[in-house]
Amino acid sequence: MVTIGTFDGVHIGHRKILEHLINIAEQSGLKSTVLTFFPHPRMVLQKDTDIKMLNTVEEKKQILDALGLNYLIVHPFTKEFSRLSAIAFVRDILVNRLKAKKVIIGYDHRFGRNRNANITDLIHFGNTFEFEVEEIPAQEIDEVSVSSTKIRKALMHGEIEQANLYLGYQYMLTGTVTKGKGLGKKIGFPTANLKIAEEYKLIPQNGVYVVKSTLDQKTVHGMMNIGVNPTVDGKARSIEVHFFDFDKNLYNEKIQVQLVRKLRDEHKFDSIEDLQKQLMADKANAQGLRPG
Repeated sequence: MVTIGTFDGVHIGHRKILEHLINIAEQSGLKSTVLTFFPHPRMVLQKDTDIKMLNTVEEKKQILDALGLNYLIVHPFTKEFSRLSAIAFVRDILVNRLKAKKVIIGYDHRFGRNRNANITDLIHFGNTFEFEVEEIPAQEIDEVSVSSTKIRKALMHGEIEQANLYLGYQYMLTGTVTKGKGLGKKIGFPTANLKIAEEYKLIPQNGVYVVKSTLDQKTVHGMMNIGVNPTVDGKARSIEVHFFDFDKNLYNEKIQVQLVRKLRDEHKFDSIEDLQKQLMADKANAQGLRPG
């Protein structure tokens, strides 16, 4: 049993389709499968390298696994693939490769070369190739007025709590801890410098955020700065996390940080001492705000 789509963010609107897919598959004794594409079609067809994604491929897999999905299939999206006709896509991918018995799709889904095929065409192909098609009605999807675009805008404005409501989970950043300049440690706020390999991943607006992470199988709270460190005349954008009550060396470890809310914008302070005072105030504020 298959559904098709980009599902960037796997937000609460997407869940309508995905939870239905998983439930029906379980009832029917079939495997639930999401067919998605990477890179994003706009990156390939429009050379839209500015578009940023809410999930890396690994993060998407993690979220879908947690929902109970059986299989995530990531099909490479190329110019050649985009030229595949609708019937060739259905025959070669859905039928011959995935052995689809049922396809569940949103009412507005379009597919095939130039996206010229729709739900009516899919039902026709289903009759030809003997698979069932179920349409998720417009009212079911539209009653959740959420889109990946809305979430991107919220994150770019630092509106983390709004984005998290749309997502149904806390926005995450996943990366490897690398060595920084060590300034944080000198002023009593050692940080884990997070390097995110995937350039397409959306990094929220610069600022200081309340965050949490799972380290050594425990929830650890902290605060994170996204920005250029203007107080010390920094130029390159970085992501630095200061964890509370945690002092293990994390160099070269891959960690995931969840954003809870934004504390403040990034500022340039007159001195390191002023920065240190502000960080102490940020920590007190973050510890007062953090969830239990």
